[in-house]
Order: sequence, then structure tokens, then C-alpha cells
Amino acid sequence: MRASNVVYDRAHSSIATAKPEDFDFDAIFEGVDWFHFTGITPAISDEAAELTEVALKAAKKHGVKVSCDLNFRKKLWTSEKAQKVMTNLMQYVDVCIGNEEDAEKVLGFKPGNTDVTSGSLELAGYKDIFEQMVKKFNFEYVISSLRVSHSASDNGWSACIYSRDTKEFYHSREYRIAPIVDRVGGGDSFAGGVICGFLDGKDFKSALEFGVAASALKHTIPGDFNLVSRSDVDNLVGGDGSGRVQR
Repeated sequence: MRASNVVYDRAHSSIATAKPEDFDFDAIFEGVDWFHFTGITPAISDEAAELTEVALKAAKKHGVKVSCDLNFRKKLWTSEKAQKVMTNLMQYVDVCIGNEEDAEKVLGFKPGNTDVTSGSLELAGYKDIFEQMVKKFNFEYVISSLRVSHSASDNGWSACIYSRDTKEFYHSREYRIAPIVDRVGGGDSFAGGVICGFLDGKDFKSALEFGVAASALKHTIPGDFNLVSRSDVDNLVGGDGSGRVQR
């Protein structure tokens, strides 16, 4: 039952004090397909927030697909500051990733009359939030991981996605992860897996399943990084979750 506790030691770091002129964004985005950022970067400092917007403008200038994980962190800024900064940045975003807390704290969206914390109504609450977000910001996709915490070391793990163009809401397979080796990096590995799926040419449902499986595997690995291959993820997506030794 003992929860993890994260300390953000970013004050006076290089990214917190970086200036737009430190980067040649035209060169950086030449030939690039995808640019991803999270709500943590603009929360680090006002300079980082300015730098993020400059980078996003350059990305869109070069026709780069942009994704954002909203990632509200109350230790870094208030909800009021987050909404002021992040609402402005959403105009550059094609694929938005964030759970119901992120949607409320970062963008001010609430799930209508549905309680997203109550079992069977949970998915209806997410669909309601996603439709609101697409209507306001014209996101191509809105995505969220779904974590059910039975305890700190025993979680249910799945995700959902809403497509602007097809108006489809899709919920992935759910994995039971127990015991968890390390959940730090779970969200990043999920976003990375989904992006990898899209860039590999998968449809949005398959890309979501790839991201969920990749992140489920990350929970079995200590440290921040997801040390698995595409074939590892594909095997799990295909149903091989036995954990049998490969000889």
C-alpha cells in the first residue's frame, strides 16, 4: 500500500534555462515525421514554456505530426497556470494523450454527469471527455491509459482512444500486472508504443494495442527505459503472456 513518491529536481537545469535561440529548429525538424512533448516540460519554467511553443510552431511549419501527453504535475505548477499555458499549446497538437485528471486539471474538461471513477461507467466518462476535447481543439485522436490500482504492486492496465474522423471510441485489452517491478516510465512507454505503432503504419486500434502491451512489459523492467523489442510486444499483443522461458 506504500505509494511511490517522485521528486522533481529541475531548478536551474539546462532545459529550465534554455532559450529558443539555442536551437536551430529548421535543421532539427528537417525530415522529421513526429514530435512529442509532455506537460512536464512547460511546467519546469516560464523559459521552458516559451521554448516549447517555439518548437511547436517550427514543427507545424515543417508538417510534422505533433503529440502531447498532458501529464499534470501538481508539484511543478498549479492547475490555473497549467490551463493558461497548455490551452494555448493545444492548437498545435494532433494527438492528445491524458487521463481524466489531466483533462480536468490541464484543460478544464469534466465528464458531464458521469463518474469516471465508478466501474462500469468509467468508459462512458472518458468518451464524453474525449468528444468535448475534439470539439474544442480538433484533435485527430484523443488517448488515455487506464490504470486500476488494486495495490501499489498490483494493477490492471488498458487504454482507450477516440478518433475524430470515424467518431469511434475503442477500449483495448486489459492486462493484470502483478507484481509490478517498476511503474515509473509506464506512461512514457505507453505513449512511445502508440507513436511507434502509428509510425509503423498500424491503424489506430492496433497502434493502441501495441502501446498498451509495450507499457505492460515496461512494468516488469526496473528503471525508466523500456528494454523490449517490437517482437516482444507483438508476441504479447498476439496473446502470449505466459512468461515461459524462451530457450
